[in-house]
Amino acid sequence: MLKVSEILRVKGDVLYTISPDDSVENAIKTMSEHDIGSVVVIEHGELAGMLTFREIIRHIDSKKEQFAHSTVRSIMDSFPVSVTPNTELAEVQRLMLEQHARYVPVLDGPTLLGIISFYDMARALIDLEQFENNMLKAYIRHWPDDKEET
Repeated sequence: MLKVSEILRVKGDVLYTISPDDSVENAIKTMSEHDIGSVVVIEHGELAGMLTFREIIRHIDSKKEQFAHSTVRSIMDSFPVSVTPNTELAEVQRLMLEQHARYVPVLDGPTLLGIISFYDMARALIDLEQFENNMLKAYIRHWPDDKEET
């Protein structure tokens, strides 16, 4: 079964981070510049939370005019669901669906290794399916001929 560590290896190790005391305006700018749907909130070198477009949209709706000057801490998810590098894909899928999480931090103890997104999961599943398809096709092409065995 495919594991999170394999997705991270393919995805790479680029992480966009922000402090919980940064402004929401700065977080939006970072997300926009890098065309990403989430930023990792780091405090004292450790995961403090996640800020996704979902929290920003909810904040904009509730605060209207003063949203840009709010801090990330005031709207971030302080307890995001997380996984380890050895978590199997089926478990990540279950957690993402149950928790409505589009972005899941990957932690090895307190060390942040990366973020798995819903897109990353879909890509990994499609790649796995293509690999299995190719293996089956190769096997069928080399199917033993019954006449050769006799």
